[in-house]
Amino acid sequence: MSGKQFEGKFEFLEHTADVYVRAYGVSMCEAYENAALAMFETITKTGKVVAHEEEIVTVEAEDIYALLYSWLEALLVNSETKGMLYSKFQITDWVETADSFKITARVWGEKFQPKKHLQKVAVKAVTYHRMVVMHEKEGNVVLEFILDI
Repeated sequence: MSGKQFEGKFEFLEHTADVYVRAYGVSMCEAYENAALAMFETITKTGKVVAHEEEIVTVEAEDIYALLYSWLEALLVNSETKGMLYSKFQITDWVETADSFKITARVWGEKFQPKKHLQKVAVKAVTYHRMVVMHEKEGNVVLEFILDI
């Protein structure tokens, strides 16, 4: 599913029924951005999604796993309710407190156009099943999650 243009950002792992994603980043913000890109690459060819409409997305959760879930779920809900596809993601604010995590991001995309945007598969939901958030010793971040299709 992914090609050279996404090398080092994410990869699709083997899974029998759903889409299993491993996203990478040199920081937690970059890994979250690449996770979002992977989700939308599952839905369509993101290279054809022009990043000309900007939205602000803010999510808050009690832990880093719930934050990843909430981030992807918020984007998925926005996509479905607004008829949007996104191709560019920038987390502009990351706040961690003793009992919560909160991110604010700028996301760009455009309205879904059937003649322009190839429909690959519909993502029904993000799941916690097999979700992983790892800090590697080199300082890089690896996220793994499954998308229910």
